Amino acid sequence: MQVDEDAVGDVIKRLRRAEGQIRGVIGMLETGRDCAEVVTQLAAVSRALDRAGFKIIASGLQQCVTGAPGEDQKANLEQMEKLFLSLA
Repeated sequence: MQVDEDAVGDVIKRLRRAEGQIRGVIGMLETGRDCAEVVTQLAAVSRALDRAGFKIIASGLQQCVTGAPGEDQKANLEQMEKLFLSLA
């Protein structure tokens, strides 16, 4: 199952934003910023990564629902369920 082309751009944008946030957290640690501020930024990064993952899963679920005849829809849905639970 491939990630839908429309979702790819959005996911990449979210991942690049998270990448920038991670660089910011590293900078905060290097400059000795307050623990609470660092944890707050880490939580934001975590949410951004979760959203990227959920977007990929949502794309996969949509493909499962509209899958081609002859595809094993049950196996596809089971795979999506496992992926979803891995993010939960």
